[in-house]
Amino acid sequence: MNQLVGERISIATFKAQTTRHRIMGIVNTDDMQIVFSDTPGVLKPNYKMQEMMLAFSESALQDADVLLYVTDVVENPEKNMDFLEKVQQMKIPVILLINKIDELKASSTEALGNIVEKWHQLLPNAEILPISAKNKFGVDMLLKRIQELLPESPAYFEKDQLTDKPARFFVSEIIREKILLYYDKEIPYAVEVRVDSFKETPQRIDIHATIYVERESQKGIIIGHQGIALKKVGMESRKALEKFFGKKINLETFVKVDKDWRSNDRELNAFGYNPE
Repeated sequence: MNQLVGERISIATFKAQTTRHRIMGIVNTDDMQIVFSDTPGVLKPNYKMQEMMLAFSESALQDADVLLYVTDVVENPEKNMDFLEKVQQMKIPVILLINKIDELKASSTEALGNIVEKWHQLLPNAEILPISAKNKFGVDMLLKRIQELLPESPAYFEKDQLTDKPARFFVSEIIREKILLYYDKEIPYAVEVRVDSFKETPQRIDIHATIYVERESQKGIIIGHQGIALKKVGMESRKALEKFFGKKINLETFVKVDKDWRSNDRELNAFGYNPE
């Protein structure tokens, strides 16, 4: 979606389950508006938060005019058969995007052909496009095809609007992205970020944010010896936020334990995981 919209709206890392919410990115031209909706990856839920993430993904099946199903050259489609069966029943156009073809060797035409054939058998009615989002290969062709398939309708958003999410959401996502990058194993998945204060002036933005974890031991890992790990997260987050907002950022981060927040309905609603 970042390539299609032309702005960095969704955080992206090499780790699975980076996207947790449904995020809209809006493309406006003089005669067109396209609303892209980026959802979490499809997975079999192990706890309440993942159930809500899957609900975000399934909600896209209800109101989309065109469905972009993104896979890559290494994904095993069998793990998502329940969801694929729902995609097979869609009456709207489905475009299957095989991403990361840049990771195939130049001589791997046969390998790509085998991947395409496998997906064609699973989704016989889908258009299949090999792409590389990283290198922008196939992105312009995809955008053109989307324009051809979309129905005419009034614009849903203002012409200068880029997304449906508020500024605070992107602050929490950028901090969470740095945690995904700098911590291993379970730690990033046990973390949520809430912005407690966001005060903007013409010169700068003052932000106070809390990083929530589920265990005291996780809190210690996030903070690190003499606070070095948390300081690194704060410093890298501030740099990214200054680039995102285009002004000086004063960021303060705190760490708090909120036991089993990933399985608590009230806490999940407070963190914005209610898909309705």
